[in-house]
Amino acid sequence: MSTGRLLRTLSCVSDEDNGTSWQSNGVFLQPAWDYLQQNHCDLLASPLFPVVLSITTYFLVVSLYTMLDLLAPTWPCINRYRLHPDTPVTWPDIWTTLGVTIYNHLLYIFPAAVAQWLWRPPVPLPCEAPTLCSFFLGIFACMIVFDSQYYLWHLLHHRVPWLYHMFHAVHHRYHQPFSLVTQYMSGWELFSVGFWTTIDPLLLQCHCLTTWGFMVLNIYISTEDHCGYDFPWSMNNVVPFGLWGGAPKHDAHHRRPSTHFAPFFSHWDWLGGTDTPPTPPIRSRGASRDEREIKLKRFK
Repeated sequence: MSTGRLLRTLSCVSDEDNGTSWQSNGVFLQPAWDYLQQNHCDLLASPLFPVVLSITTYFLVVSLYTMLDLLAPTWPCINRYRLHPDTPVTWPDIWTTLGVTIYNHLLYIFPAAVAQWLWRPPVPLPCEAPTLCSFFLGIFACMIVFDSQYYLWHLLHHRVPWLYHMFHAVHHRYHQPFSLVTQYMSGWELFSVGFWTTIDPLLLQCHCLTTWGFMVLNIYISTEDHCGYDFPWSMNNVVPFGLWGGAPKHDAHHRRPSTHFAPFFSHWDWLGGTDTPPTPPIRSRGASRDEREIKLKRFK
C-alpha cells in the first residue's frame, strides 16, 4: 500500500471514530466506495481515470449496437426495432465513422489526457460516499444543465450558417444515424461536449462518484439517441408524458435539421417551437412502397 493510500485509510478510520461513519449517516453507497478506495485508490485519483472511463464506456456501448447493426439484416427479431429496417448499416459506414472517431481521439483527447497526467496532481478522494439521494439528484441536475447548454449550442450552430458549415455539418452527413455517428463530429463539437460534461459536475459541486455516474449515463444516452433503434426499454418509451426525446426524435433531427435540438429532454424544444411529431418507424420489412408513403404523409 502506498503512503498516500495508507494516510487516506487512517484518515477515514479517524472520521468513523468521530461518528461520521456510513452506518450513522445511512449512506447506502459507502460499502462500495470503501472497497473502491481500499483497492483502487491510485487509479481513481489519477487525472486519467475520467478519460479512460469515458472512452471505455463509449466503445463498449457502441460495440453492442454495432453488433446489433450487423445482425439485424438476418435477424428479424432485431431488425423490427430499427427505425429504418430497409437500410442496413454497411461496413463502409462503420469504417468511415470509426476512423473519424479514432482520429479525433488521437488528435484531441489523447494530448489533453497526457497534459492532465503530467501537470495535474492526483484528485483527492473524499472518505464518505454521497447519499443515494444526492447521487441521483446530482446526476439529474447535471443532465438538466447539460441539456440546456447543448440545446443553445446546437440551435446556434444550425441558425448561423458559418458555424453550421464550419463545425456541425460533418455530423449531419448521415441522415439515418447509427451508434458510431455519435462521435462522428468536428473537434470543436467534441471539445464543447467534453468541456460541459467535465465542468458541470464541478460547478454543481458533485461528489466524484456522482460525476463518474453522470459521465457514464451521458455517454450511454448520447449513443442511444444515435443508435437507430426504438426498443420497448429505450428511454423515450420509459420516461412518461413525452418528456424524453430519444432515438426517434434525434433521427428526425438528422432528416429535418430544423427540429429537435435538445439532447435529452423535450421541454426546450416545446418552448422553442422546434418539436414536431417524429415519423413513426415502419416495423415490417415487407411493407410496400405505397404503404410506406401513406404512413410518411400522415406525419408531414
